[in-house]
Amino acid sequence: QVQLVESGGGLVQPGGSLRLSCVASGHIFRISIMGWFLQAIGKQRELVATISKDGNTAYADSVKGRFTISRDNPKNTVDLQMSSLEPEDTAVYYCNVKIVPSLRNYWGQGTQVTVST
Repeated sequence: QVQLVESGGGLVQPGGSLRLSCVASGHIFRISIMGWFLQAIGKQRELVATISKDGNTAYADSVKGRFTISRDNPKNTVDLQMSSLEPEDTAVYYCNVKIVPSLRNYWGQGTQVTVST
């Protein structure tokens, strides 16, 4: 079992920045990929960014150049630095990890990000 706790969401104006953080606990030695997903109202959950244990990253096209994912393996954390935020980024953001060898997914409780004037 892995538990994930997110923090850092909130209300920000267009063009602003936010940093999301997620800390993992439990069977952390099994964690492989860490990442962030978002789910806007009425839409399916979708990938934002992922990072492997050795630091390889992948991003959704919509956030490339604006968002940066980072990971601290000793602290079992994954962060998402979001810049140049747009109203379309408004969603609940979920931390996600995959564990090995099963590749089972674990999810955080979600944190709301609202981009609005």
